[in-house]
Amino acid sequence: MTYLLNSASTFSQEAVLGFAAAHSEYVTAVHGGVVRSTETPAGQPALVIGGGSGHYPAFAGWVGPGMGHGAPCGNIFSSPSASQVYSVARNAENGGGVIMGFGNYAGDVLHFGAAAEKLRAEGVDVRIIRVSDDIASNTRENHRDRRGIAGDLPVFKIAGAAIEAGAEIDEAERIAWKANDATRSFGVAFDGCTLPGAEEPLFHVPDGTMGVGLGIHGEPGIREIPMGTAAEVADLLFEGIMEDAPEAGSGRVAVLLNGLGRVKYEELFVVYHRIAERLSEAGLTAVQPEVGEFVTSLDMAGLSLTLVFLDEELEQHWTAAVDTPAYRRGEPRGLPAHAERAPRTEFYTPGEESVPEATADSQRGAESVQEILELFAEVCATHEAELGQLDAVAGDGDHGQGMVLGSRGAVEAGRKARERGAGARTLLIHAGTAWAESAGGTSGALWGSALTAAGRALADDAAPDSSAGVEALLNAVEAVQRLGGAQPGDKTMVDAAAPFAQTLDKQFQAQESLSAALAAAASVATEAAASTAELKARLGRSRVLGEKSLGTPDPGATSFALLMTALAERLKSVS
Repeated sequence: MTYLLNSASTFSQEAVLGFAAAHSEYVTAVHGGVVRSTETPAGQPALVIGGGSGHYPAFAGWVGPGMGHGAPCGNIFSSPSASQVYSVARNAENGGGVIMGFGNYAGDVLHFGAAAEKLRAEGVDVRIIRVSDDIASNTRENHRDRRGIAGDLPVFKIAGAAIEAGAEIDEAERIAWKANDATRSFGVAFDGCTLPGAEEPLFHVPDGTMGVGLGIHGEPGIREIPMGTAAEVADLLFEGIMEDAPEAGSGRVAVLLNGLGRVKYEELFVVYHRIAERLSEAGLTAVQPEVGEFVTSLDMAGLSLTLVFLDEELEQHWTAAVDTPAYRRGEPRGLPAHAERAPRTEFYTPGEESVPEATADSQRGAESVQEILELFAEVCATHEAELGQLDAVAGDGDHGQGMVLGSRGAVEAGRKARERGAGARTLLIHAGTAWAESAGGTSGALWGSALTAAGRALADDAAPDSSAGVEALLNAVEAVQRLGGAQPGDKTMVDAAAPFAQTLDKQFQAQESLSAALAAAASVATEAAASTAELKARLGRSRVLGEKSLGTPDPGATSFALLMTALAERLKSVS
């Protein structure tokens, strides 16, 4: 359990501030996390790695030459928000683009994706690497759909070394994916972790047993088996990985034996003694093995084994020097000494970014966009209770509240942007960031991304026309589908958004009337949202209670249809 804290609600933020104060020669705290306290070399891709807190030394401890340029830090076991990711990436980027790396979890996928949308809208080249090393979480054929655990470290270490060696963004992305595809992890748990301020662990493993296939967010194993000796645990982990090993390999492997927080180093060394024997028996050579705590889960009792099946290129980057607060290796040849690293003097702070100059036509367009945001906020407030009731059937009941908070945040951000003379494009981007930050959760990330993507179709130097309006709506739906990963039939917002987009595009091409096309598309979305009552949820939190969701329309699809219907009615009244 956690003995020392001031408040559970501020624990993560205070930990980040204390970490930055203790390692000021390496990192500086910014909104949402930490970045290097020295300048990113001009034109070098910035490796931004992060996720929830509670995993130290992941992820803030890996910021420094040879590895990360910045780390967004969310609350305990929670994804950082899109605005936190954006802030860290904005501070780390210096002309070479951004590679975002994180474990493959739904919240991280959405919020890092939403931040990427905003950066791309501003002209920054962003690539995304979702680490997926946990063999217990999916099949071998679906390796990239697995979740990320301790394999985060070697993937980010190899990618960071490639960047330090001069790789540009295309090459660094290729090497990062290559490292991910060569990495396999497997773990066991003996007891659960305890959140700061909590009196009991998130779960218990029955005495005399161990949970096989643990997660790193307090998830128990996927099955329980009798407790084994250190050698038996080592055999279980090694054999599990070897059954899943990639076909190609040099016979050389990077090895990581990782403690989750409560298993001590001496215990890990006992286990590694057996791992070393099994490697030798299998004809595998361990290359600079690591034994210790690298990706923890607060005080979770457990450990995991990671193997990276190396080739010459991967080995070169695995063995390269690295210098971060929590992970240092090799002679610092090729890395700039502390005294030679140019200190950062300027940092991005949310709300203080410059607003691009806009023409009068675009400013008038921004006024119209602001009126639409205010309309959305009114609709969300009117239907808050209804949407909450729909969500409570098979979810957590907060969809109505989230839509209200998000839309209000977007309205406020739009108002401030207009006061600073923003054009239509910039206003929508600011509004999208605020929606995601204010609402949080899945719907916040999706709607924030939708507004940001819509902004890409508009301009700050021209008035938006009907074609731009259609493109903006199509961009918004495309972003929702791409980031959320949902398909029609999954019982999500996409069940209303996809047919809406198809109808809007088809009708506008036929009639060239935005008002008429939008009215037809909104009608289709409304019918599609109602028909989701016949579907079982296959994605999101509701999938666990899929049968229970039968007979109730999806709240995300319903809210989308309500907003598009209101927008269609508004355009009809002013056309």
